[in-house]
Parts: sequence; structure tokens; C-alpha cells
Amino acid sequence: MDDDLREEYDLKSLRVRKLGPERKSFGEMTVRLEPDVAEIFPNADAVNEALRFLIRVMRDSQAPLPTVQPNPSSTTD
Repeated sequence: MDDDLREEYDLKSLRVRKLGPERKSFGEMTVRLEPDVAEIFPNADAVNEALRFLIRVMRDSQAPLPTVQPNPSSTTD
């Protein structure tokens, strides 16, 4: 394989972004959807629209908002 990079490029100074759940988020919250849920939504905007609709329905019906409970499938080993 031929290397087309010039010698003056210092690749050691580049920052590497990790992929996966351990990567740092840069000011945004990341939420991982279970596969059966993720296949329904084409993108993050669709998820947000559906959740905002659900919030409005719950508020309009005076139903209490759910409390956060740990997801058993996301426990660490």
C-alpha cells in the first residue's frame, strides 16, 4: 500500500473519537433505543416528535409522568 501522506503531517496529534456507548458526548445527551423500538423510527427527530406527543397526551389526561426506572437490559457486567 502506497502512503500518500506528506512527512510533515503529525498524525499523533489527532484526537480519536471512540464509537459506542463509552464515547464522550459533546454537550448532547445520547439515549440508546432497544432494537425493536429503533426499527420504528427513521431518525432522532421522529423519536422526539413521538415523545413530545406522548407528553402532551399524558399532560392533557392528567396522568402522572412516569418515574425513571433502571432498564434491566442495560446493566453493566
